[in-house]
Amino acid sequence: MGLRDLFGKKHEDKKGFCFIICVSNEAYFSEASFYINKLKIPDGYSVEIFPVRDIPGMAAGYNTGMTSTTAKYKIYMHQDVFVLNPNFLSDILTVFSMDKKIGMIGMIGSRKLAPDALPWHSDRVGNIYELDRDNVNFTGYSYKPDDGLTEVEAAEGFLLATCTDIAWRDDLFDGWDYYDMAQCFEFRKAGYKVVVPEQRRPWVAHDESINNRWTFDKSRRVFMEQYMKFWGS
Repeated sequence: MGLRDLFGKKHEDKKGFCFIICVSNEAYFSEASFYINKLKIPDGYSVEIFPVRDIPGMAAGYNTGMTSTTAKYKIYMHQDVFVLNPNFLSDILTVFSMDKKIGMIGMIGSRKLAPDALPWHSDRVGNIYELDRDNVNFTGYSYKPDDGLTEVEAAEGFLLATCTDIAWRDDLFDGWDYYDMAQCFEFRKAGYKVVVPEQRRPWVAHDESINNRWTFDKSRRVFMEQYMKFWGS
């Protein structure tokens, strides 16, 4: 019998991590993989990197990755994100263990989205290297439950870690924007919490490249109509 049981479902690897990365730039992907391969792996766990290439949009690419791995813990990550925290894997396990309703972890998020659904108009929490360039010494650092966390309406999509699977809305978002905000709302609709842990040291660096914003406002309006109009902020 293969990976699927008699009912056609995959056997979940409860001690597996999978980094799912949509790739259009091999140099970025190589550097991102370099940092992933330096992470400390918790005892008994395994790590895989799953690149997705030639995709029509982020949501479609992430659905491909999600359905192609049996790992319980999935880290959906931009190709230009570099995980600096060597204890990243054990730290996200600690966060998930704090509350069984936590379904998604982000590095930066909005407690409450602004009425225009623009994250930078919202009250944001979290930490990232591009926002705090002098705070990257991880000597002796490891996340502890008493460090705390913040529940958010939406976390930003450069890195999102999950412990359960919900399909990404590639039927609504066929490009590069608002797929992440939509996924956070889908998790919340399903009864899960989206949280941002306190990061006394920023866990990741994001070498954010300039994206094509031609369809950005179209996606924003789809998101507002689908989510915020009825039950969002």
